[in-house]
Amino acid sequence: MYKSTGFISFVLRRVTGVALVVYLFIHMWVIGSMLSGPETFNARLALVQTPIFKLAEIALLAAVVYHAFDGIRLLIVHYWNVTEYRKSLFYAAFVVSAILTIAGGVPIFLFMLETL
Repeated sequence: MYKSTGFISFVLRRVTGVALVVYLFIHMWVIGSMLSGPETFNARLALVQTPIFKLAEIALLAAVVYHAFDGIRLLIVHYWNVTEYRKSLFYAAFVVSAILTIAGGVPIFLFMLETL
């Protein structure tokens, strides 16, 4: 199995991209239910406010933040020709993503615990 940071970055970028597309379809499914009436919309909205979806919200936050910072890392590597710093930039993007995910995910998690 490949263990290089380039391969890990490639896989994480693809996984987070797919996760964002899945989120987009779920979002359209919920918002599109407004056309079916308020009962359908409220039922779908209640479904996505369950604890499992709150945890998925934190995962979505992680996917968005990592995908964004990895994209910035790729731009830096390719346009400023700093390929010798690829590994360091990967770790920096990963750590910044983790810090921002924790900072944004803790309030979501605490709110979820309050509502249980």
